[in-house]
Amino acid sequence: MIFKAFTEHPASVGETYSQHLRQASGFGGRLIVAGFACLLHGIFPFLFIKTGSKQVVKLHDKMVTNRSNIPEMLDFVI
Repeated sequence: MIFKAFTEHPASVGETYSQHLRQASGFGGRLIVAGFACLLHGIFPFLFIKTGSKQVVKLHDKMVTNRSNIPEMLDFVI
């Protein structure tokens, strides 16, 4: 059942497929932007001094807060 492959994990974290798509895409976008800021910080140490660490903390807090009642899951699926 191909449908199950798209719905099983989102359901395990209390989301529909579309909710999970929005959440994961938002996290991914923020991580990409923070990653570029970190790369620029490496070249220009005076730029984006706390940008990467602030984003990691914000995203971690959002994920933990939104999913604190979900049982611990495997972090990957084969």
